[in-house]
Amino acid sequence: MVHVEESEGRESLFGGQISVSAAFEGSEEIAEARDLARSFLTDVQAVHGLPVSARAMDIVQLVVSELVTNARKYAPGPCLLTLEVSGGAVEVTVWDSGPVLPIAKAADPDRVGQHGLEIVMAVCRSIEMHREPVGKRIKAAVVLADDPGGDVTGRLV
Repeated sequence: MVHVEESEGRESLFGGQISVSAAFEGSEEIAEARDLARSFLTDVQAVHGLPVSARAMDIVQLVVSELVTNARKYAPGPCLLTLEVSGGAVEVTVWDSGPVLPIAKAADPDRVGQHGLEIVMAVCRSIEMHREPVGKRIKAAVVLADDPGGDVTGRLV
């Protein structure tokens, strides 16, 4: 079951919060999470007039897919996805009920799978992981636009 909630209430750099949230309960809904991300960024561009590069569109969908997949795979119960525009980036936040923070594994060319967190860490401007009173929250930021030369802007190393 997916529940979507849009918000534009709080003040932000763009005159109002630009965000959307949805709860996901089944692994079959991971595609719906990607669709929500694509739709949200399309609206950010068309309705709010903010630039969203094709690269950002692809990377946000990838990050959403990886984080929601991990939440559905390793934590019982639903997960909550929130997408919010802040400081020239989209913040992808996933909450789930699992208390264990994920750890990126050491590079291993023979390992099949379990590269999701490594990928997210490589393509995002920043990533934060926090334990919550119940579960954990992971927030990854993806820059919305590339500079005119095609380079990624805003990457924090």
